[in-house]
Amino acid sequence: MKKINVLYISGSLGLGHITRDLAIARKLRQLLPDADIEWLASDPATKLLIESGEKLVPGADHYANENESAEKAAKGSSLNLLTYLLKSRGEWKKNISFFLDLIASKKYDLVIGDETYEINLALREHSDLKKFPFVMIFDFVGLDAMTRNPLEHLGVYYWNRVWSHDYRLKKKPPYDLALFVGEPEDIPDKPFGFMLPNRRDFARAMYTFIGYVFPFETSAYTDKQEVRKKLGYSNDPLLICALGGTAIGKELLELCGQAYVIAKEKIPQLRAVFVTGPRVPADKVNLPEGADIKGFIPRLYEHFAASDLAIIQGGATSAFELTALRRPFVYFPLAGHCEQANVSRILTQRGAGVSLDLAGTSPEVLAGKIVNLVGTNVSYPDIPNDGAMKAAQAIRNLLSSQPLSSEGV
Repeated sequence: MKKINVLYISGSLGLGHITRDLAIARKLRQLLPDADIEWLASDPATKLLIESGEKLVPGADHYANENESAEKAAKGSSLNLLTYLLKSRGEWKKNISFFLDLIASKKYDLVIGDETYEINLALREHSDLKKFPFVMIFDFVGLDAMTRNPLEHLGVYYWNRVWSHDYRLKKKPPYDLALFVGEPEDIPDKPFGFMLPNRRDFARAMYTFIGYVFPFETSAYTDKQEVRKKLGYSNDPLLICALGGTAIGKELLELCGQAYVIAKEKIPQLRAVFVTGPRVPADKVNLPEGADIKGFIPRLYEHFAASDLAIIQGGATSAFELTALRRPFVYFPLAGHCEQANVSRILTQRGAGVSLDLAGTSPEVLAGKIVNLVGTNVSYPDIPNDGAMKAAQAIRNLLSSQPLSSEGV
C-alpha cells in the first residue's frame, strides 16, 4: 500500500489551533490509515505535539515563533491584530523560506495549513513549486479597524483587499480546499470594505463549513462529579482561571486572584486553580499566597468540565469548549483584537458566557460575578461538534480526486 505523505502546518499563536489540528489528524488517520503526518509548528504547539507522540519535521525548531511577535505587539491585555501582523513580517519571511526549502527537498501528497497565511501567500507567489493539493483552515474572515487611527483603517483595507482578491477576480486561489471552523452566521454579514465583496457571501462561495472542532466527545463529560474524581478534585465549588497559550494577559490572572480573595469571604469553601499557560512563569504572576497555580495543562478542557465556573480570555477555543461542555464562564476579550470581538458577538448570539472588559472591571465587580455565577446551571443551545470528522472527510474526498505524487511505500 502506498504511503501518503502529509505535511501539517499549525498556526502556532497560542494553543487553540494545535488542539483542533490534532483532532482533525486523528480523524484523518481513521479514514486514511496510510497517512504519514509530519508536523511543522513552533512553541508552545510543539510541546503538545511532542506530548501527543507526533512527528515533527526535521529542523522544526528553526521555524519562526509568531507568539513572540504577538507578545511584543501587545500592550498589557490589549492586542491589535493588524499591529501583530505587521510585526510578524520578519517571522513570515523566515517561515516562507523554511517552507519552500522543505517542499523542494521532500515530496508531499498533501499539505494542510491552519491559519498559515504566509504559506498561502508563498504558494500564490510560487505556484510553480506547488506539486500537491493544499488545504487551508480558517476561523474568521477579514479584519476590522479597532481604533480611529487612519493608518490602521488603511492597513485593514489593504489586508482585506488582498484577502478577497481571488473571489473578486474569479481566479483560482492557492488552496484546493478551504475549511471554515464554524458556521456561516459566525461571519459578519458586511463587506470587507468599500467596493469589496460581502464577507459572508465570500465565505459561502470559497469555504467548506465544518462546524466546530473539539479534541473530546462532549458526551464523555456530562457527569461533572465523575470528571472531578478522575482529576482528584473534591466536591467544593471549583473556579478555573486560565490564560491562553501566549504570555499575554497576566493582568487578568492577577485580577482573578484579587477577586477570588473577596469571593471566598462569601463562599469559604471556594477553591480556585490558576492556569498560567506554557509561556508565563508562575513566579511572574502576583497571586494570593498559597494559590493553586498550574502551568501547561495538555487537556485543559477536562478541568473546564470539572469546574463550577471558568474565567478565561476571549479566545475562540476555550470559549467554545466551555459552551459545548455547558459550563458557566466569564471571558475577557483582548482589547483591540478584532477576531476576539467577533467571538464575543458569536457567544452573545448563542447566549453563552458573560463578557467583561478588563480595564473597566474591579476585583469587587469580578468577585460579585463569581459569587452569582459559580455553580449555576446553563442551557446553551447545542453547538455542532463533529467538525474534526467533517474536515477529515472533506480532505479524503479531495485526495481521492488527486494522483499521489510521492514515492513513499
